[in-house]
Amino acid sequence: MKLIAYSAHSAPSPAEKALNVLRIDNTTDPHTLALDGVQRIELHFPKFTDGRAYSQAFLLRRRLKFQGEIWATGDVLVDQLIQMRRSGFDAAVLRADQSLSIAQAQLARFKDFYQGDATTPQPRFAREYA
Repeated sequence: MKLIAYSAHSAPSPAEKALNVLRIDNTTDPHTLALDGVQRIELHFPKFTDGRAYSQAFLLRRRLKFQGEIWATGDVLVDQLIQMRRSGFDAAVLRADQSLSIAQAQLARFKDFYQGDATTPQPRFAREYA
């Protein structure tokens, strides 16, 4: 998962606009989006306690088969990164008071999981013994 400092993320640049980046809030139904040509979707967490963007990411990955990048923006804390990765996020823009080094350590702490998730649907035993 790519980690981005808050200070490094701003309004979309002309290059990002050429990539066809969608920035959507957490009330948008992913089923209503036209995803043709979209290379990145930024999902917004207005508060760290609001988990609707996890559901959006999961729907985009598993049901809508979105292959582009999914970024988490807004009130993103280090504590959320593992679940974000498992829900289908590729990158996270950390809240201004969050440390990149602590975030990297958090992601390195867990390399694999027994359960399936948005990016690896098969549980570990099925991957090992298939």
